[in-house]
Amino acid sequence: MPYTDAVIHEVQRFANILPTGLPRATTTNVLFRNYYIPKTQWETPDTFNPGHFLDSAGKFMKKKAFMPFSAGRRVCAGASLAKMELFLFFTSLLQKFTFQPPPGISHLDLDITPNFSFLNRPMPHKICALPRT
Repeated sequence: MPYTDAVIHEVQRFANILPTGLPRATTTNVLFRNYYIPKTQWETPDTFNPGHFLDSAGKFMKKKAFMPFSAGRRVCAGASLAKMELFLFFTSLLQKFTFQPPPGISHLDLDITPNFSFLNRPMPHKICALPRT
């Protein structure tokens, strides 16, 4: 289950579909009013990598930089319910189906680059959901 939890967190990190303002990143490491702001918090920020949320033993680890439901006074009131629902929905789908690209298409052919507009939607893809027996 740690890997499943890491995949869910990485999907939320990687596929931010709603713009919440301007990008919050620096081009270099910055020291501002005694606060250190690193260039990036992720080893491979432009790559889908569930390993961002796993330690060397394969256990799930939280990251302070991960804030899909905001933080502080502006944190989503339903964050804990949403996290639980995401986990239950995702795991129940994986228990009932095997997901794969359609025949003739390799998973390497899939382009996960977002379609940039007001909403950062993923490009449309066809997928086969095969019932598990």
